[in-house]
Amino acid sequence: MLDFASKGQIDYHFPILPAPDARMISSMTAYANAERASALGTLSCELRSVNHRYLEVGLRLPEELRALEPALREQIARKVARGKLDLGFRFRPADQGAAGLRIDEDALARYAALAGRFSGLFPGMTSDFADILKLPGVLREDDAGDDALQAEAKQLLETVLAEFLAARGREGANLAQAIRERLDGIEAIVAQLRVWLPEIRTVLKARLQAKLADLPVPVDPGRLEQELVLNLQKIDVDEELDRLASHIAEARRILALPEAVGRRLDFLLQEFNREANTLGSKSVDPKTSQASVELKVLIEQIREQVQNLE
Repeated sequence: MLDFASKGQIDYHFPILPAPDARMISSMTAYANAERASALGTLSCELRSVNHRYLEVGLRLPEELRALEPALREQIARKVARGKLDLGFRFRPADQGAAGLRIDEDALARYAALAGRFSGLFPGMTSDFADILKLPGVLREDDAGDDALQAEAKQLLETVLAEFLAARGREGANLAQAIRERLDGIEAIVAQLRVWLPEIRTVLKARLQAKLADLPVPVDPGRLEQELVLNLQKIDVDEELDRLASHIAEARRILALPEAVGRRLDFLLQEFNREANTLGSKSVDPKTSQASVELKVLIEQIREQVQNLE
């Protein structure tokens, strides 16, 4: 396991550079809440999220805000690209007595017409005002209060979203910095491998010549040269190192994009792994074998961080 605090054959003590545009990188894990009191009552909002491949929003709404569900989902989708979000609202209405109620005069007029029409059938029947108010549709809650509560909910969600996105951004900046540090580590390994390769080729050539010199019969110089070329081709990793350097540059470019980058980086890491595996399969020296293992460790550490990025 690679230890950034220790030294081995490869020096991983590379400088940590400031992360450009780190504020643009967002984590998928965050939490925010807010509460607001008004004449209508007390409204509270809570928003939390965890990692998810796509955007998935679960809502817990009081009855007064059920009709607002599509608008709240759209409000979130405008600012969040990925994550499993849980949004909850709680509402404690203020004790307003009759202030928030109104009488539906059209419904009351229809009841009065029916009463007049059938009054002859029930000459002794009487009713008081309280009984009339209990009739279906006569007494209604003020629609203006519902509209005001829904507007209040949208504003409160906007406040919570701002805090939520700021928390995601702070965590995302830390994740991006951790990824950049490990990219620097991969770059250091690639640079060291480029230094080692000529030495490894020289050692391999000397080893092959020594083996052939021990043979009981003389070896044709042309055949010797052919065997040497074949063996050197088997350990030729210049192309893999070039591709790793290209992947490092691409990862840094993606980290600077003003958008969700988690999926792009996740795909790119598959390419990193492919090159690391090829390096391991072509290794003929303990140093390159160690380098291949340490590359895989760094790539896996990046993958763990990327899983948390939006």
